[in-house]
Amino acid sequence: MKQVVKAQQIDQSHQYKRLTLIVTAIFVGAFLLVQSLPAHARGVPAEGFADIVEKLLPSVVTIQAIQEVQAPAQGQIPDLNLPEGTPYGDLFEFFRKRGEQNPEPRQKTAAGSGFIIDEDGIVVTNNHVVKDAKEVFVVLEDGRRFKAKVLGADSGADLAVLKVDAEGEKLPTVEFGDSDKARIGDWVIAIGNPWGLGGTVTTGIVSARGRDIDSQSFVDFIQTDAPINQGNSGGPLFNLDGKVIGINTAIYSRTGGSIGLGFAIPSNQAKNVVKQLQEFGTTRRGWLGVSIQSVTDEIAEGLGLDEVKGALISKVHPKSPAAAAGIHDGDIVLRFNDESVLNSTHLRRMVAAAGVGVKVPLEVWREGKMVGLVVALGEREKVDMAALSGQVEKAGEVEKVKIQAVELLGLELSPLTGLSRQKYELQDDINGVVITGVMPGSDAAAKQLASGMVIVKVNQQEVSEPSDVIKLAEAARDEGRGSILLWVNHNGQFSFIPVKLPKE
Repeated sequence: MKQVVKAQQIDQSHQYKRLTLIVTAIFVGAFLLVQSLPAHARGVPAEGFADIVEKLLPSVVTIQAIQEVQAPAQGQIPDLNLPEGTPYGDLFEFFRKRGEQNPEPRQKTAAGSGFIIDEDGIVVTNNHVVKDAKEVFVVLEDGRRFKAKVLGADSGADLAVLKVDAEGEKLPTVEFGDSDKARIGDWVIAIGNPWGLGGTVTTGIVSARGRDIDSQSFVDFIQTDAPINQGNSGGPLFNLDGKVIGINTAIYSRTGGSIGLGFAIPSNQAKNVVKQLQEFGTTRRGWLGVSIQSVTDEIAEGLGLDEVKGALISKVHPKSPAAAAGIHDGDIVLRFNDESVLNSTHLRRMVAAAGVGVKVPLEVWREGKMVGLVVALGEREKVDMAALSGQVEKAGEVEKVKIQAVELLGLELSPLTGLSRQKYELQDDINGVVITGVMPGSDAAAKQLASGMVIVKVNQQEVSEPSDVIKLAEAARDEGRGSILLWVNHNGQFSFIPVKLPKE
């Protein structure tokens, strides 16, 4: 199963158990192609990459994030989902519950990469490398280790800025380059800490630009075939001038290892975020105050648009900059700040990048004609986005459904998302509701239902949300039925499993 995953920090306590080194001899004919390149194109350095790498290595660091995680107390008996009637089952359950009452926190060290941009100890890395860390340390190429302070972090661009006290020593630095000048086919060098090995150099080319791998991100990624692996997160992607044109962040992989599809945050998108994190500890992004969706063929045809482009305003939030500017529900934003709007994600990123308090011209398609407006953007970070989007209410509803599912069926349920598919290794063609937990002693446990199984149908009806399962279970109980019939997919095998319903 293909997944876009963070090329993220790894647990050093397990890294060498997980690591398998495969050495493959490859005959490379790239040098034959260099001779035919145009004069302005840059080929492989005649002397190789050693000289430039030697200068860059001291500025690339390893990030160690100490995280505290809850762990079962020593000697705790795990949830074995024992069938009814198991000898000494009550005794197992007694000790299991006793262990749950005394969970002991433990620490784990996760590792990522970073690079120094200021000789006084300013380090750039990914937000997901240091997120939720109790302590953060920076390890230099020569092995020296310094405690670091997180000056600021931003999940929207997945960037964090650290400060280390090098005890008066001026540290080696690298500079940001111009990522807009990076062309598809240009050579790049990645340096980082893959699998916790530290100081590892890989090379490749810019494979593509402007990749949209995460609609919730504010970044259009650079794609590279330079091998990027877990632990490379936060490390620099250099051009042949030794300038940072990207921050390695994610990989597209079936296994978590590199298959030549790595993604980096472009330096020109990172510079402003890094500057704001240094100055304010947070970002300051523009905010329009609307809910948007992309324009489809049907929408374009229905509204008389010649091209399928722009962002459709599905809702204007009250007292927002958009409301003040006269933007209406149903408007299609075609131009923003004198640039064409491709889709909803494009508009979202354009607004965020425009800044706070800036007056921006925009053009909308309304009732068959273009309308010009000017909007003064607000500050996204000062807005309760969850409340505006209804996520607070949704979270409460999800918790309610979870409790109902446990009470009715003895099951914890979750919709199938990218994360749940990755966690339980579920193929993209599997649909339904995934089981994430089973209550000990329940009929579901007795029927050997387990986490990772997918409920496809309930009483012959397809389900896609936990609420679907609850509604069908409650309907069956109201009709006086004593059980429901689940059609379950487990490792590609389908089976019908009846589960008893509690009496009201």
